[in-house]
Amino acid sequence: MAESTKAPDLLMPKATAVWLIENTALTFGQIADFTNLTELEVEALADEDINRGLQGRDPVKEGILQQAEIDRCQSDPNARLRYNRRDDLPPLRTRSKGPRYTPVSKRGDKPDAIAWLLKFHPEISDAQICKLIGTTKPTIASVRDRTHPATPNIKPRHPQELGLCTYQELDDASRKGYKAQGKDPDEIKAQKERELAEQQAAREEQERQEASENEFAGFDFSNFISRSGSSGSNQ
Repeated sequence: MAESTKAPDLLMPKATAVWLIENTALTFGQIADFTNLTELEVEALADEDINRGLQGRDPVKEGILQQAEIDRCQSDPNARLRYNRRDDLPPLRTRSKGPRYTPVSKRGDKPDAIAWLLKFHPEISDAQICKLIGTTKPTIASVRDRTHPATPNIKPRHPQELGLCTYQELDDASRKGYKAQGKDPDEIKAQKERELAEQQAAREEQERQEASENEFAGFDFSNFISRSGSSGSNQ
């Protein structure tokens, strides 16, 4: 068996695995070895038991793999994929300033992402939202004041789950927004965690009380009262 050579620090290993599942005849073992996932995870991705609807990420276009390497491993199930060496990788292209490029298939998701950001991250400015998911201020304004053509169908959805940004990019934008307001991001985060913990504790207490009430809700006290009364009269 060829020596295993895994791709280091894949940005989206599961998305890469999905692409390899859908576009190659590689075994689950080969895909798992390359993406640093387990074979069970790869199989679950193939069966859509986890991350249903996750869009694949093409490692060939990203310069991580060569098509010839995929072809080699497809013809030999015991072979293991070798990622491109640094000197094999194409030179990095710097993106010009301005809104990030978004694939056409995802552009319809932007109003949902904007609605989610406006609802759950009011500290993030419109300018930051533009850079975060690649939109415009007029679009943000139309979602905010409900004049957007898609308003009846807009449902707030997390931009990371839509593939419009990463969790780290969202966290960075949130921290920058709090700092611009003169607030300590770490203090705000700690406060939110305390509030969540208190809410969780309150829910658990309410559930305990409801369970206790339901335990006696079906109990018939009439026989007990009747027998107690009879016992008293006999005395």
